[in-house]
Amino acid sequence: MKFKYYLPVNLIFGRGEAESIGSIAAQYGKSALVVTGRSSTKKSGLLDRVLENLEGNGLKAVVFDKVRQNPLTTTAEEGALLAREKNCDVIIGLGGGSVLDCAKGIAFLCVNHGDINDYIFNRAAGKSALPIVAVPTTCGTGSEGNGFAVLTNPKTGDKKSLRSNTIIPKASIIDSRLMETMPKSVLASVGFDALCHSMEAYLSRLAQPMTDMMCVEAMQMIGKHLVSLCRGDESAGAWDAMAWASTIGGMVINTAGVTLPHGMEHPASGCKDIVHGRGLAALTPVITEASIDAAPDRYAVISKALGGKDERDCASQLRKLLEEIGLSTSLGEQGITREDIPWMTKNCFTVSAAGIANHPRKFTEEEIAQLYEKAYSLFVI
Repeated sequence: MKFKYYLPVNLIFGRGEAESIGSIAAQYGKSALVVTGRSSTKKSGLLDRVLENLEGNGLKAVVFDKVRQNPLTTTAEEGALLAREKNCDVIIGLGGGSVLDCAKGIAFLCVNHGDINDYIFNRAAGKSALPIVAVPTTCGTGSEGNGFAVLTNPKTGDKKSLRSNTIIPKASIIDSRLMETMPKSVLASVGFDALCHSMEAYLSRLAQPMTDMMCVEAMQMIGKHLVSLCRGDESAGAWDAMAWASTIGGMVINTAGVTLPHGMEHPASGCKDIVHGRGLAALTPVITEASIDAAPDRYAVISKALGGKDERDCASQLRKLLEEIGLSTSLGEQGITREDIPWMTKNCFTVSAAGIANHPRKFTEEEIAQLYEKAYSLFVI
């Protein structure tokens, strides 16, 4: 047995730990760019509390609040310009996965100049980035636990990850109390994304003993707690479990990568700006049905983590979970049209070649188009 595992992540986990953001950020700089979304952290009062905390620890703070779902490369460029103008020396990501990814892109562009798409497509290599402090307010992407930043080029529709160890956060504060204000529809979407991260890393051809152990733990926690949280369970233990499972999901894909569900979803949300978790909900059961024979033992483990018996009921267990959290859908329901399928199929090989290669079964371009077609129209409960 041979494998390598390297991931220098500084995780500060626990309810109430967000109150330490000022003292932690002060270790890395004196002037912070606080990257956040357009409304949620303001409505909850979290942004004001964080700004007060930073000021109380001697930091100046500038707010950049233009991040949207499926963050754009141009938004990262705009944020980096502001950070340079204000002489910021530390970047704080305060929000969901889109915010954290954009904060990483901003930190990277503050140091590495030129077109960020050249770095995303590995035509250029970055040397460093400003220090990042990540504070997730959702339990989905796990961006606090890896060196990925998923960004969409608005000119081409290419949605692809900037991947660099330079954008692994210097500190990630995971406080599940910050996640309790999420609408249940958001929780369902991000929770399913977290499940897909660990499922896909477990199925990946790059899987190894360390990631396998973490994936199984995360899948079991999500299988146990996601439905109950979506139904109104407010226990601290359940929120902590989902927060930890989400972080694990981010960590395992840093090493083992994602597979075909994410590989096919990125073109869909790059094309029509659909909610990432809903795109995964439409695609994952369909891809699972077509892939089980390539890795039956692994699909059996996934099924059991979700309450099933073996690989044969894995897809049905996924559909049951999606029904219970109100996330059953199709690509057609999310705004994708049949006319989009040829572009998405081609784009899949442009932005997701690694995910296609990592998947346990090899699919041709024609077969991927057929999977898109089935996910477009299939709505099974």
